[in-house]
Amino acid sequence: MSTTTTRPVEAYQAKDYKSELKPIWCPGCGDFGVVQAIYRALAAVGRPPHEIAFVSGIGCSSRIPGYTTAYGFNSVHGRALPIAQGIKLANPGLLVLVAGGDGDGFSIGGGHVAHAVRRNMDLTYIVMDNQIYGLTKGQLSPTSKRGLTTVSSTYGSLEDPVNPLLYVLGYGAPYIAQGTPADMEGLAAIIEEGIRYPGFAFINVQSPCVTYGLPESQLKAQKEIMQSLKQLGHDPSNRLKAMDLAQEYGTRLYTGVFYKNPSPPPTYDAGVRERHAALKGTGLARESILQMFVPH
Repeated sequence: MSTTTTRPVEAYQAKDYKSELKPIWCPGCGDFGVVQAIYRALAAVGRPPHEIAFVSGIGCSSRIPGYTTAYGFNSVHGRALPIAQGIKLANPGLLVLVAGGDGDGFSIGGGHVAHAVRRNMDLTYIVMDNQIYGLTKGQLSPTSKRGLTTVSSTYGSLEDPVNPLLYVLGYGAPYIAQGTPADMEGLAAIIEEGIRYPGFAFINVQSPCVTYGLPESQLKAQKEIMQSLKQLGHDPSNRLKAMDLAQEYGTRLYTGVFYKNPSPPPTYDAGVRERHAALKGTGLARESILQMFVPH
């Protein structure tokens, strides 16, 4: 990740990343806390807004790019990750963040997660996971628990929920963390650490939906049940232990870093730059390529 700035790091404050647009989430939505944590994390990293690109899909959480002063791209449902990868390849010097919800990331966009992980591009993917489709009035999402009754499952869901933490651990993501707006300091810290990590960083945020979410998922309840992985003595370099802890998704609320590869693997974007450098000057001239298609 490039660290070029136009002024000293300490000169940037959270307010420098806050746009003039007013969020239109429901009062009390957890996403208010998430965007504030993002402001704090960006201020700590110290990159100027014009060196940051924020990409999102569709959903309540996907409004976040518009609430920042960074470059923003609100894409189509489930396609934030491939667009973010294209941006990173086109301009490797940019700090690229991706925002989405559990539906955007693990339903229609689920097929892109595995490939973003295996390429290990230097992106930070922040998923606001509230176990419901909030923007479209409370249908089941991929992370909704079995038996949940909603407008789209009046007799209760017959499906087991997707486990986002276990998914990305299984795919091999090098940085995986979970937080909640109930712990703003901790949430800002893991987002900052994810941004600084040289590779694909996945941050699952338990961001409650106050309109359609369950009572036990709200901030007050989260404060009572959340457990800090650091305080529990978890070693984030232990991937197998991280997988054991991740299996308790939906039954326990662990916060902090589940896994952080202590030996960051090479990133795809770095490999592309090296390949370009190695092949520079070996390609055919443009005129020669065009000549190949001239009929003789």
